[in-house]
Amino acid sequence: MKMKIKAIAVNTFKESARNKMFYLLVFFGIFFALSSKLISFLTLGDAMKVLKDTGLAAINFFCILIAIFTGINLIYKEIEKKTLFNILSKPVSRDQFIIGKFLGLALTMLTALAAMAVIFFLFVLANGGGFDLKIILYFFMLFLELLVIVAISLFFSSFTTPILSFIFTVSLYLIGHIMWTFNEFKMILRNPFWKYLTQGLYYLLPNLDKFNIKNEVVLNTALNPWTIFFSVLYALAYILALLAVTILIFRKRDFQ
Repeated sequence: MKMKIKAIAVNTFKESARNKMFYLLVFFGIFFALSSKLISFLTLGDAMKVLKDTGLAAINFFCILIAIFTGINLIYKEIEKKTLFNILSKPVSRDQFIIGKFLGLALTMLTALAAMAVIFFLFVLANGGGFDLKIILYFFMLFLELLVIVAISLFFSSFTTPILSFIFTVSLYLIGHIMWTFNEFKMILRNPFWKYLTQGLYYLLPNLDKFNIKNEVVLNTALNPWTIFFSVLYALAYILALLAVTILIFRKRDFQ
């Protein structure tokens, strides 16, 4: 079983790595991260803080794009090219297929993020910055967020088209970074139904702001270890739940 999942994961990684869009987004991520040096010249204040702020934001943005664009097309392409039928005709279960695809995408994201992180670290060191362990933690938290995004995009791609998958995934990504507004909104509601609905959505939808520690990294403020710990647990629980639902949906799909 492990070998089958590994084979699907490796094949998914190779397929993603051959995608020109993947290299294009990685290139732009690195390019805009390095362009933060120019922005630091044009703004007032601590140049290193500006460099870190804009550089990390650029890497975050392009990594999210990679996660979305690779995830939304993954299953759809297999169905469109009829390769899915060849895979499932072999002794490979649908569960193994989904898990393998997720792990392959996770490896793709790890490779892209590692490439950007190494170049950014060297860039910071070349411009007089020190080796900041908080930046490593930032990239780790970003990787967790990317895994959640991959799981979301894989979930939607298991039953709908790439365009709809893109719309739904981007919508959840945007909502995931303003989840605090749900608690604020709940306070002003009077109808119990809407209160419970808002609270339910707060726990159901992904709270991606849990992984955002950029301000703490840039401003060099203290990080609560328990916050990091519970964010890791949250990511694991959310990813496993999404994969479980994706597998259930994929099991019931009728491919013709």
